[in-house]
This record gives sequence, structure tokens and C-alpha cells, in this order.
Amino acid sequence: MKQTNKYFYQEKLNSITEYIHNNLDSKIDIKTLAELSCFSPFHFHRITRALLGEPIGKYITRTRQETAAKLLRYSKLKIEIIAYNVGFDTPSSFTKAFKSHFGISPNEYRKDKSFTIKTTNIMQTTLNIKTPKIQNIEDKTCLYLRMHGNYQTLDYTGAWAKLWEQVKAQKLFTKGIQHFGLPHDDPKVTDENKIRYDACLIIHKNAKPYGEVGVKTLSGGKFAVFLYQGSYKYFADVYDYIFNDWLLNSEYELRDEPVRERYISHPDRVTEEKLKTEFYYTC
Repeated sequence: MKQTNKYFYQEKLNSITEYIHNNLDSKIDIKTLAELSCFSPFHFHRITRALLGEPIGKYITRTRQETAAKLLRYSKLKIEIIAYNVGFDTPSSFTKAFKSHFGISPNEYRKDKSFTIKTTNIMQTTLNIKTPKIQNIEDKTCLYLRMHGNYQTLDYTGAWAKLWEQVKAQKLFTKGIQHFGLPHDDPKVTDENKIRYDACLIIHKNAKPYGEVGVKTLSGGKFAVFLYQGSYKYFADVYDYIFNDWLLNSEYELRDEPVRERYISHPDRVTEEKLKTEFYYTC
């Protein structure tokens, strides 16, 4: 197994963390970190989470708080100076955040030399997911409907119904029609009302766009295809697994394209734990 992929990502992560540690006294823009990393914009948060073991935003927050704790314990700097040094606009906002994070105020922590910083146990979900298959896939034509908003609240049922209405109206029905979803944006980066998701039906006849229902081609190429069985609510854990347990230890580098989700099972016909979904990553 080649190690160069993991080393490459680790080198880029070092640049990110070094920037963070050198700029704790100012606002740290996630877009700046993404540009500094040269990671794919589609995968920046997942790659950094895999490498750090936590979301990048949480890493920044934790680094600010732990740096403040060291300064409180091992320096004589005033609390308000420490607050500014780790990026807070006011001492009061720092005090509130520090107590929320550690369960003790900065002043109490400075006085109590015996206090031990709390640790958090991370709950892990057991996933039913297969080792990926590397497949060469041809271009596919699809009907699609684009939606905007929070992925958790989109009207997926209504979208699929509109797509199937066009299958019926344009007499496009054949065997092999597949349901795909394209989540274009990362909700940690994109404003909620601008997040884009395409509900897609792969079709095998010539179709015409109709109103909000469009027609487009999903480009083919080499894909790593993961088969997951289980509830849709664990998709975030599936993504974490793919980046933690596969990408960093593989020889492949993901291209700058959104993942594709293929919904194999009908949620009204099987129980939640038996739902099957394929995740397609271009590589």
C-alpha cells in the first residue's frame, strides 16, 4: 500500500494548523484555510476532520481555549489580555466561552492549580459499509430537479414525484432507472439558503426539460463506490469513515467534484436499518 497520499495530506494539514496557531489573536477565515490547503473545496472539511479527528471549527475553538488555559496557569498576563491574545473581542465573551468549554471560569481556573481539564468521550457509530470497488463508469443522462436549503429539511418526496411525472408524461420508462442525489455544497461553508441539492433520475431515452425539471449528463470516469446499509441519518458517519479509513490510506486522490449518492432501496418498502445506498467518489 502506498503511503504518499497520507503524507501529502499531512503536509497540507501542517500548513493549516501552523497558520491557525500563528493567528489565534485574529479572525480565522475557513475559506482562507481551504485555499491554503489546496484541498478540493468539495472535500476540505471532511479531509481535515479525518486528519484532525474533529471538525476544523472545533479544532480552532479548542486550540484557542487550551492556549488560554496555558496562559492562565503559566503566565501573569491579565485575563483581558489573554482574551485578546486568543481572538476574543471582549473579556466577557471569553469568560463565557471558557466556562462553557471547561466548566470553570478563567479566574477560578487561575486560582485552582489542582483543577484538571475535563475530557470528552466520543461516541462512535458501528457502520455496515463495504470496502469500495473501483469502477469505470460511462456518462449517464438524467432528469434532475435542483433544490436549495438545509439538507435535513428538503422536500425529497416531492422532488422525486415531479421527476417521475415527467417520466410518465414523456414516456421515458425503461428498466434500469436509478435514483441519485448530488449534494453540491458543504453546509459548514455555504449559507443554508444557498445550499444546492440535485435529485436525479438516470434515464435511457431522450428527454426534454420541462419547467423546473432539467436534463443533463453526469460525467463518467473512475469512481470508488462504497455500499452502505443503514439509516440515512448516519450519512455523516459514512462520510467520516470514507475519509478516515479509506482515503488517507489509499493511493487515490479525489477529484474536485461532489459525491454522488445512489438510493437503492425504497424507504417505504424496507426498514430503516436495511436501506441500501451507494456513495460514488471520483478518483
